[in-house]
Order: sequence, then structure tokens, then C-alpha cells
Amino acid sequence: MKDAYIVQSIRTPGCKQRRGHFKETRPEELISFILRTLVEKTDGVTPDDIEDVMCGCSFPEAEQGLNIGRIGAKMAGFPDKTSGATVNRFCSSGLEGIALASARVSMGWSEIVIGAGVESMTFVPMGGNVPRPHPEYSKTDPEMYTSMGITAENVANRYKISRQEQDEFASKSQAKAARARDNGLFTELIPTPAYRYVEQADKTYKKEQFIVDADDGIRESTPESLGKLRTVFAVNGSVTAGNSSQTTDGAAASLIVSKEKCEELGLKPIGRLISYATVGCRADEMGVGPRYAIPKVLEQANMTVDDMDIFEINEAFASQAIYCIRELGIKKYMDKINIHGGAIALGHPLGCTGAKLTATCLANLKEVKGRYGIVSMCIGGGMGAAGIFERF
Repeated sequence: MKDAYIVQSIRTPGCKQRRGHFKETRPEELISFILRTLVEKTDGVTPDDIEDVMCGCSFPEAEQGLNIGRIGAKMAGFPDKTSGATVNRFCSSGLEGIALASARVSMGWSEIVIGAGVESMTFVPMGGNVPRPHPEYSKTDPEMYTSMGITAENVANRYKISRQEQDEFASKSQAKAARARDNGLFTELIPTPAYRYVEQADKTYKKEQFIVDADDGIRESTPESLGKLRTVFAVNGSVTAGNSSQTTDGAAASLIVSKEKCEELGLKPIGRLISYATVGCRADEMGVGPRYAIPKVLEQANMTVDDMDIFEINEAFASQAIYCIRELGIKKYMDKINIHGGAIALGHPLGCTGAKLTATCLANLKEVKGRYGIVSMCIGGGMGAAGIFERF
């Protein structure tokens, strides 16, 4: 087995679905930009060195179909010999891409691989364009097709997570993200070109480029203002747009290189993936996934929560994040959890999220001078995933 090192990890901003700055920017443009920039930022590496791209995408169809891992690599200017694959484990697709890229290098199958993720929820909405549940199975096991919002309501009801707790958690996420943005703490974020189509005098449209340099979903809120929002998924429920993750567009990528190739090219590693675990849980309460995935990955690595300096736990919904934090016994470490806000403020671009949180985790470990961090998320269909990263 070879040592697989991360030498660069970056992300685009996250922009609101249909209303944000990426609403007219296709997913291929997002992923190709971040792949190209990843290589350009790494002195000693050229596109010709990239052997493979493992790209996470939760709904790989339409504009992000036809193997966006390969298309993105070619649009980035990588040579024909660079292969690419699209990886789908729903919300952990990006983390899965990084895990698979690390595994390829560790097994000696490749020397330089990119693990990435992309999702445009503007172009391909939640559930895809043409969802077709199995007619008989959906009658006997409908929870496999349950709305994610309903699963969040189930977690809140079954485990006694109050509306007030959820709104307070959401408000803190927004405040942390705003503070980080205003103080330039999102060091993993790369200003990214976006596009818009502007009508001309002759009624044709011209494609114009502009730069997006910040996550556009961060907003001011208080528990009181969030408490005025109507519930979305259930009568007398507690889950609202304000205490749920934002549907978002974005891309992220990490460059993973063998120890030997790092030495040959003079590359300085910034970290590595120590261990990765996935686990199933009840589909109708999929949000509890991290509560089971985190202990599993810690056991694999012979570590405990006390060893972690940073926790990046995806805030799919406040209800499930609160539950997982409580059950994992890490409430005492709130100053280490999502220190610059989470998906409630920054968005959850599905297949990108795991790759995005990896970049954030490594950046935040550097900021706090920590060594170990964990990235974890719940997954639609009833799963959880978690990865442990070490910063060098």
C-alpha cells in the first residue's frame, strides 16, 4: 500500500438554486473551472500529470449527465489520456470521490488522481428531472422515496428536537458564516467565473462573464425572525426553509498524489484521508446517519471524538444535526463543530458537499493549528458517511 497525500483542496462559492449567481452557469463550467484551477494552483503539476478524475454528482443527468467526470476533465483542458468517472452516493458523493481517488493511489493503480464533486440544483432539481419510483416497491416500502423534509420532521418528532432548538441552531450557523465571510476566513474558496445571458438591442442574447467571490446564501437572522417562518413539510411541524440546508450550486476538488510522486515533483502535502466509512440506517430518518458513521470511522482508525480538532457535520437540517451532535456526545465541542457555519448558511450542493467540506475541513484545521478533522453527512435513502482527515 502506498501513502496517498492531498496536496491541494479548493471549492467554488455556493450559490442559491435558481436565484443565485450560478443560476445561468452550467455544471460543466463549474467543475471544469475548479479542476483547471486545482492544477494551476499546484506548482510542479500540469494537466498532463492527471491520470483520473473521480467526480461526485448526486443526480448525474441532463446538463450534468453523460459522465461529467470525464467531460469536466476535457473541458478543463486535460489530455485525452486523463480518464474520468462519475460517482453517486447522493449527499456523500463528493466525499466518496475523494475516498475512491485516495484508494486508487493507495493501491498503486494511479499516482495522481483528483477527487471532486459538483451539483447544479438549478439545472437538475432535487429528485432529478424524471423521478420514477418502482410502482410495487414504492407501495410496500415508500420510505425509500420519502421527501428529505419529511425525514427531518421524523427526526424532530421521534427524538424531541424542538422548533426553538432548530431555529437557534440555524441562526448561529448564519452568524458564524457571516463572520467568516466578513473576515476572509474561507481560505479554501476560489473566486469563480459565472455567466449570464443579456438581451441585446437586436433581441439576441450575449453570454457575459462575471466573478463570484462569496457564498451568496448567507443572510442575517435571529431565532425570533426564523420562528416566524411557516413550516414546509408537515402541518404543525417544525422544519422550515430557515432551519434547513439551502439548495445550492457549486463544485470542489482535491488533488491526491502518492508519496513517491510528491517527492519526485517536489510537492508539499497538506494532509491525507486516514479512514472512510459508510453505514445504513432507517430511510425515513436518514438524517441520523452521522450518529452511526462517525463512531464507525473512529473505530476503524482507532481514534475517539476527543482526538478531533475540527468537525464538519453537514447541516442537511437543523433537527438531524442537533440530534447527531447530542447522541455523539460532542456538544461540549461546539467550538470545534462547523466553526464557520454549515449548510444552513452555506448551502448543500448535494454531490459537491463532501468535496466541499473536505476543503473546508483542511482549511479550518490549518486556521486552528489542529491535526485531525472529521467530515460527515447524512445521505438520502438512509445512510451516513464519515471521513477522518489529518493535516500535515
